[in-house]
Amino acid sequence: MNTPRMARLAAAMMVALAFGAQAEEVKKPSQPEINYQAGTSPLATEPMYQSSNPKAPPMTQAEFDKARKIYFERCAGCHGVLRKGATGKPLTPDITLSKGTDYLKVFIAYGSPAGMPNWMTSGEMSEADVDLMARYIQQDPPTPPEFGMEQMKSTWKVIVPPDKRPTKKLNNYNISNIFSTTLRDSGEVALIDGDTKQIINIIKTGYAVHISRLSASGRYLFVIGRDAKINMIDLWMEKPDNVAEIRVGLEARSVDTSKYKGYEDKLAIAGSYWPPQYTIMRGDTLEPLKIVSTRGMTVDKQEYHPEPRVASIVASHFKPEFVVNVKETGKTLLVDYSDINALKTTEIGTARFLHDGGLDSTHRYFMVAANQSNKIAAVDLKEGKLAALIDVGKIPHPGRGANFIHAKYGPVWSTGHLGDDSISLIGTDPVHHKAQAWKVVETIKSQGGGSLFIKSHPKSTHLYVDNPLNPDPAISHTVAVYDIKNLAKGFTVLPIADWTGIKDGGAMRVVQPEYNKAGDEVWFSVWSAKDKQSAIVVVDDKTLKLKAVIKDPRLITPTGHFNVFNTQNDIY
Repeated sequence: MNTPRMARLAAAMMVALAFGAQAEEVKKPSQPEINYQAGTSPLATEPMYQSSNPKAPPMTQAEFDKARKIYFERCAGCHGVLRKGATGKPLTPDITLSKGTDYLKVFIAYGSPAGMPNWMTSGEMSEADVDLMARYIQQDPPTPPEFGMEQMKSTWKVIVPPDKRPTKKLNNYNISNIFSTTLRDSGEVALIDGDTKQIINIIKTGYAVHISRLSASGRYLFVIGRDAKINMIDLWMEKPDNVAEIRVGLEARSVDTSKYKGYEDKLAIAGSYWPPQYTIMRGDTLEPLKIVSTRGMTVDKQEYHPEPRVASIVASHFKPEFVVNVKETGKTLLVDYSDINALKTTEIGTARFLHDGGLDSTHRYFMVAANQSNKIAAVDLKEGKLAALIDVGKIPHPGRGANFIHAKYGPVWSTGHLGDDSISLIGTDPVHHKAQAWKVVETIKSQGGGSLFIKSHPKSTHLYVDNPLNPDPAISHTVAVYDIKNLAKGFTVLPIADWTGIKDGGAMRVVQPEYNKAGDEVWFSVWSAKDKQSAIVVVDDKTLKLKAVIKDPRLITPTGHFNVFNTQNDIY
């Protein structure tokens, strides 16, 4: 009998039990879930003050700095910036000190049935790293610096003032069919001509641009990086490029602009992960005008949360309102921007851990995923109230979702899932299909878990589902396609990664189907490592045959991409 090994396993179980993760009651999360939640944070490079807790094991400043960097690269996504807990459990000293270093080392090294990765046995951390992190989480959590108006204005640059910009379009591009593609690891976006498939420009942005959004007019493209840097790009320029930029925090995910009639292109808004707040800016220069904190009480336990991150933001078409989703408190805020000096906000309690989502086909209802609650909230933007909370599969991740007409149930909005192989179809027509409204009318099976994006188009008869975080390359390298007129026949698999012809592309994860303006092509990113060749694959939507492969050494880690017309008009 290997006594030391048995002792370690026994200790691991004790730690798991101590953290409330009983193996017989909690199903271990899938690898796609772990891959998704353990993402790095830009806060890893931010200096933070080391407070001295006399009860905590000693750490040198160098050890503290190294452990802080590891924590924000590996752990903050689950346990939170302040270690108060998010999708992972709290790791504050009032909990960790009583466990002690030895117990914590085993927990970190071997993981738990509740989803804690086995950092040492997986090879991600050394034994010394495990010891370091066990001591670190017994220290008082360091707080990143705040980021207010003074800090924002110090980063704000108007590269081309509005009065120096073109008064008419100076290029021959079909702007409405341009694609904005995130080049994740190079901190850039590629503007690609959807007609010719040629790269128009590679533009420097923030790190790992999360989304691209269009002004109501379709002239200005706004992108936001995970480092909270926003770039404003003028598509009328002879060669479209940056005209303004700003940082609105230290970590962020969302940006949008005013869409309501009379307010087109007037304002922009961005939401931050840290500090937890949103910022309203001028739509032509990104000048920051108003910062609003989102710290407050949770929707379920009604307890204070110091770190409620701003997830998705969309602009209402029914009122002069921004729809701001606050992750940890589980609240959807309808922010009336008609007078930002007398800001009015409607607070709608939905469900905790709000993430991404999109509008239904009428643009009246916003469908947002509360991913760790396994729910979709339908918010009525006309009436300003919650229409329904709908139970779906495990960890819904719709992107913007997909709208189409179901042969039996009428208009539906759909989502895939990170945690299981289901696709939930939700009825969205309370007028002509009242019995099906706000219910999962059908659940279909996909290739597997690890789905990030699902997509259809009003002119298409197909539904596309990716699975880039699935650990099986046969799944992550391909995409599933459904005939929306005959969902019962299952899916067709398209070998997207194979179609690139790349022989040594590494992971080659296929991610984010996106239609062109006409709705007859679907574009996919084939996302390889930074030192490997990546590509974009274009599929003919009618025949499901390969139409084009875009290869260029400048296409470094392409991930999300957004067609100008479809994004401008919320078509998905």
